Formats: sequence, C-alpha cells, structure tokens
Amino acid sequence: MMDARLPGIGGLPPGTHPVGEKESLFERFPWLYAFCRDHLFQDDTPRITRALWPSGAPGEGSVLLELGCGPGFYARRLAGDLPQLRVTGIDLSGKQLERARALATADGLGNCSFERGDVYDLDRPDASAGALVASRLFTILADRETALEEMHRVLEPGGRCFVAEPCSALRASVPLHAMWMLAGALTFLGDKPRAYQEPARVSVMTGGEFDALIASQPWKDVRRWQSGRYRYAVCEKGGG
Repeated sequence: MMDARLPGIGGLPPGTHPVGEKESLFERFPWLYAFCRDHLFQDDTPRITRALWPSGAPGEGSVLLELGCGPGFYARRLAGDLPQLRVTGIDLSGKQLERARALATADGLGNCSFERGDVYDLDRPDASAGALVASRLFTILADRETALEEMHRVLEPGGRCFVAEPCSALRASVPLHAMWMLAGALTFLGDKPRAYQEPARVSVMTGGEFDALIASQPWKDVRRWQSGRYRYAVCEKGGG
C-alpha cells in the first residue's frame, strides 16, 4: 500500500474506528487497491533481485522486509523466487494484510509472513534486516525522512534497501483517485457521508526532492537512476 501509516488506530482491530476518527480508503476498498497493484503497476521483481544482491543470491535465512506492502506483491514474489529468504511484509491496513496472507497461503509460501506495523516506528531491533523494499511508499507519507531514517536503523551493516517512486503524479494518483470516486458514488447512492484519512491527491517528488530524501541518511553507497515512469535508489548501509 502506498501509505503504511493507516488504520487500525490505537490498537483497535482493523476497520474499527473511535468516534470522530477518520476511516481509511485502503481499509474500505482493499480489493480496489489490490487490483491496481496486481494489474496496473509495474513489476520490478527482477530489478529488485539484481539490485539487492548484485554478487549473487542471498544467504540462507536472510531477512527481507517489504514496507507499506499492501497486498504483499513484492513480498510474495521474492519469497517464491528465493526460498532461502525470510520475508515479512509490513503495513497498517488490516484488510490489505488479510488479502496478502491468503495469497501467500494459497501459493504455499512458508517463508513469507505479514504483520501490522508503522513505517515511522518499526517494531524491529536495530540492524535486524538484510534487505528492504519500499515501492511507492513515499507518495502520501507526511514525514518521508522519518520513514527513511527507520529504514536505515533496521538495516544490517552492508544491507541494502531498494526504493522505487513514480515520476508521474497523474499515473500515481490512479488508485487513490479511483477509491475517492467510488466513495463519492456510494455517498451519492445513499451511503452515509464519511471522512477519510487519505489526501485528495498524491505528492510525487521531483528529481531534486528524491535525491535530497535519499541523501538525508548516511549511506555507505547509493545508486540512483530513472527508468520509464519510476525513480529508483539502491542504498547500502555502512558500518560493521
């Protein structure tokens, strides 16, 4: 999912909201976002594999996290391609995670799990992950640098993170726009009006903003490039 800082709220079950709290479009229409992820977004799985392990396959038991995983697109594909990995997808949308777990179970992926978590405050020890994937994560995050700081914190020395962000606001807005349109149509048809957490539009970084975000952490090595509709960065943590 694009924004990994969505409900549940305050430890309440997914889909449960205290009075006055806004709901999430990703919780109300999980199937719509999952359709966009599976059928409209680019599949960078081979590029991720080459970027994270340029010298060969990961070692047995290596830990990979997909942050803001939504329906677990990359978590499931990487777990299937690389059975030696231990893959965990992290998101705060309970319904997105339900779908991700069901798909992983259907595919027989015993090395792939999913958990609720906040990218601003990951429930992971320092230096506990060998690799991270963050695709389309930053488009509606309010505090991008804090999320990237958390990514740097949980990476092992020598570990790499793969970041992919869309260049086109028009294309990046498709899932969010579709969910807002559906919510509006249901209200027009008699559904009670609801307030949602998500902004009316996504925020796509310029090349300079993307470079500045990546440079906000003390990486040992960084490779950045643009290809087609996406900007990419592969960042290696130093130390150790």
